[in-house]
Amino acid sequence: MRLRPPRGLRVRLVVAFLLVSALSALITAALTFRQARSAILDRTQDNAVRDLRAQVGSLAPDLPFPPSARDLRNFTLQLDRAGASRDWRTAASYRNGPPVTAPGTEQRTAVPAALRAASADRADAVVRQRIERDGSPWLVIGMPVFYAAEPGAEPAASGLVVYADFSLDGDRADISALVTAAQAGAVPALVLALVPALFAARRVLRPVRGLRNGAEQIASGELGTRLPVTGRDELSDLTRTFNTMATHLEEDDAELRRMEATARRFAADVAHELRTPLAAMSAVTEVLDEDAHSGTLPPDTADAVLLISGETRKLARMVEDLMEVSRFDAGAAALHPDDVALRTLVEKTVQLRGWQLPPGQVVVDVPEDVRVRVDPRRIDVVLANLIGNGLRHGAPPVVVRARPAPDTDGGTAVVTVTDHGPGIPEDVLPHVFDRFYKADAARTRSEGSGLGLAIAAENVRLHDSTLTAANSPGGGAEFTLTLPLSRPERIRPEPARPEPTRPGAATEDHP
Repeated sequence: MRLRPPRGLRVRLVVAFLLVSALSALITAALTFRQARSAILDRTQDNAVRDLRAQVGSLAPDLPFPPSARDLRNFTLQLDRAGASRDWRTAASYRNGPPVTAPGTEQRTAVPAALRAASADRADAVVRQRIERDGSPWLVIGMPVFYAAEPGAEPAASGLVVYADFSLDGDRADISALVTAAQAGAVPALVLALVPALFAARRVLRPVRGLRNGAEQIASGELGTRLPVTGRDELSDLTRTFNTMATHLEEDDAELRRMEATARRFAADVAHELRTPLAAMSAVTEVLDEDAHSGTLPPDTADAVLLISGETRKLARMVEDLMEVSRFDAGAAALHPDDVALRTLVEKTVQLRGWQLPPGQVVVDVPEDVRVRVDPRRIDVVLANLIGNGLRHGAPPVVVRARPAPDTDGGTAVVTVTDHGPGIPEDVLPHVFDRFYKADAARTRSEGSGLGLAIAAENVRLHDSTLTAANSPGGGAEFTLTLPLSRPERIRPEPARPEPTRPGAATEDHP
């Protein structure tokens, strides 16, 4: 099973605090243990050397020189008896001879060869060595004996070396008790460290949580959000920076809204001012169109007239689109719903634009019995934009299909408009309903204003319906429109009026 690190900042802070506390306690305990262990062992060794030196100084003057093996054996026996409190066993050697022990202690007393060599090399100092014997720690001491030939003379080495060894089990028990006490104190220390860890985490996370809540409010549009600043640490500086950022965002948002409102008002004013002269120009170009088509004008003049007429109509459509967009932005677009037959609505849209010729250019596959509750004028604009978009940028035939949605209990009709062109590039799909957006940026002039699909989407939104764009699996662009179906209770037959009774006519009661 794979362990995952904690994700919450609170947990991370508490864990980090506890780890630092545990590491500090561990290092402190290790250093304390090392110092205490050294102090215990050094004290034991110093006391042992002092006691051994005192006993040797008391018994060595009675030893004849040169001593025999028997003399050395008696000497070590006296030392063993004198050191009964320490339970040491001694040995003695003269002139680098073999160590001699008291009777019965040959198996217990064993002087390491390294200690004997060190004692021979350093005949003027006490040599100590800790060894392991049968799993227990022991201390072995090698002490050379000095004598003075005359009172006040410099002491000289006598050639006699006394060895003593004793067990350090008592000191090991003291050290083990020290380790146990350190281990027992570590758990309460960690528990006590948990309290300041939680307190520190709370102090750190409180402003962080406030910053998170403030960021969420800013993201939701509440640009007036400000956070209280307390303290003078880095988190306080971060809070001040957040408040400064929120102030700039609020100012920039107000400026952008002002500029957007100015731009919309400018577009609406320009469209309104252009509408009247364009109406007069359209009327004049219509008359000139008739002369151009009748052949009364010279060919060059007729071509120029037709060009001006086409551009005037295009400009008039663009002004109407701008007026419509201005109404949407101002929230002044009115909806006048009515119960209409969807097939009739689609066919009228096709006929009004002359798309029924040549035959098969637009295919209408809508059942006769599908009735929708819509504003006919606005849905006509939607269908005209979708079908016209398929004819201009796709390829015929453009197929209009409609079916009741199977998952809405008969409350919605799904209308699809599909062409047979190359489809919509994937990077263009998210922007097809954006205003003034054109897939080909190099194509500065086209028949459309870049507002047709945006106006269609706004009209659909007025009906609380949806309009989406995608690519058909068989090729070509496919627009899907949902429209509310007419409900039966909305179409009520007029009640039958009772026939008036003629004055004076008799009435009959029928059983």
